[in-house]
Amino acid sequence: MTTPAWTAEEDRLGFFGPDSVTWRVHADPTFSVGGLRALLMQALHPVAMDGVHRFSGAFRDDPWPRLARTAAYVDTLTFGTRTEATRAAARVRGLHRRLGGVEETTGRSYRVDDVDLLLWVHCCEVDSLLSVALRAGVPLTDDEADRYVAEQVTAAELVGIPAGAVPASVAELAEYFGRVRPDLALTPAARNAYRLILLPPMPAWVRYLTPAQPAWGGLAGLAVALLPRWARRMYSLPGLGLTDAAATATLRTVRRGLLALPLRARRSPIVRAGFERVAEPAPLSA
Repeated sequence: MTTPAWTAEEDRLGFFGPDSVTWRVHADPTFSVGGLRALLMQALHPVAMDGVHRFSGAFRDDPWPRLARTAAYVDTLTFGTRTEATRAAARVRGLHRRLGGVEETTGRSYRVDDVDLLLWVHCCEVDSLLSVALRAGVPLTDDEADRYVAEQVTAAELVGIPAGAVPASVAELAEYFGRVRPDLALTPAARNAYRLILLPPMPAWVRYLTPAQPAWGGLAGLAVALLPRWARRMYSLPGLGLTDAAATATLRTVRRGLLALPLRARRSPIVRAGFERVAEPAPLSA
């Protein structure tokens, strides 16, 4: 059995820990809006989107389990122990290793674990979570924003991306998107993903007897309004009826409402367990 390359105390604190900017960003209640924004951005890469379309047939019929697994994965990498995080990342790498195809519009043959595809998904997530947190009013200095991007290099490495290929500052992240944008396109698969994110299937009783549909539609519509202008133009939704200032104001209103909820209602069990674990005294053997 391989001996972990960390101490018991390092394992307990995880790869980021309570003093990290990552914990502040990922524990904020606007995290879910950032996650939806990331999915909408990720869909604009034809090859990355082909992988989702080709191997996630069940997602189109019932997206909720896939969305829940994705959120749980990010929560585990952030708030889990190092052992839990490395196991979760190993499972994802194992799934990716078996999948590949040929994207029709570009003719590119690919594997889901090609580094450039993994990097696209990573950068969309980092940019979205940070951008939404800043616009929501999470108090972060410019240095802390850079620190967040740099901390997330660890998450990229866990999924199989070499550290040297990963943007480590806000400026490097912006440069990355500038390089990749000529390769992006709104393919039919991306249009379908957009519709699915905004109007996911729900059981009739949920749709008509609960506030789930309007609540989800509000969050998803807000995520669209918070996309970069170039991404909204690609979706042919340059304004969506909201100016950038109005979208930011709406997001801040949503955040204030969510912050009024009890922690149990706005934090997943994985997030709560992470905070509870680090609040306990360290074991004497650590």
